[in-house]
Amino acid sequence: MLNGILWVLRSAAPWRDLPERYGPRTTCYNRFVRWRRAGVWDRLMDAIIAAYDGDIQMIDSTSIRAHQQAATAKRGGEIIVSVAPGAASRPRSTRSSTGKASRISLSAGQAHDAPAALTLLDRLDPRTIVLADKAYDGDVIRDLMEAHGAVPNIPAKSNRKWKPCLSKSLYSERNQVERFFRKLKHFRRIATRYQKLADNFLAMVKLGSCRLWLRAYESTA
Repeated sequence: MLNGILWVLRSAAPWRDLPERYGPRTTCYNRFVRWRRAGVWDRLMDAIIAAYDGDIQMIDSTSIRAHQQAATAKRGGEIIVSVAPGAASRPRSTRSSTGKASRISLSAGQAHDAPAALTLLDRLDPRTIVLADKAYDGDVIRDLMEAHGAVPNIPAKSNRKWKPCLSKSLYSERNQVERFFRKLKHFRRIATRYQKLADNFLAMVKLGSCRLWLRAYESTA
């Protein structure tokens, strides 16, 4: 069943095209949704990243094109239509210095990066160094980091009068964020949003992130 879910994640094929060797397609889909509602995918991701203890965090966002099938859901109940045909949704995440996601959120494509950062950065450990680009150079975000005892390493915007300190050599490590997104989009269910429900799409993103974490552990074992 789990292999069937991972096959859909990788191939982006419709659930109805699931090979028979994985069992009934309805079983795989219903179990995927049931575990999402029960928070299984969230607990799986939390358990995997708990083994990592790092002092550098990075935050960034990327755009995901939404397929027309992702905007045909009916309103009401648990159905959430967060994007329109041709629009984009943006998974945002904080990432460890190994280039793997530790926290992820989803918002509309036209939304600015800053509001999501306030949620993603509310669990920083003291003495953590946070790498981010100029989109996160706001007083509110910097105050949030410093309130947790973290150190922001963010280049200042051109209109900022006071220029904070910046370690360019450390900031160059932020390319791991782009490399993470590149690897994450190898999962075709993430590269294009086919899910009608935002919660289901976010669960796919978290499942793909967990798979990348496990690959990193396998390579160092």
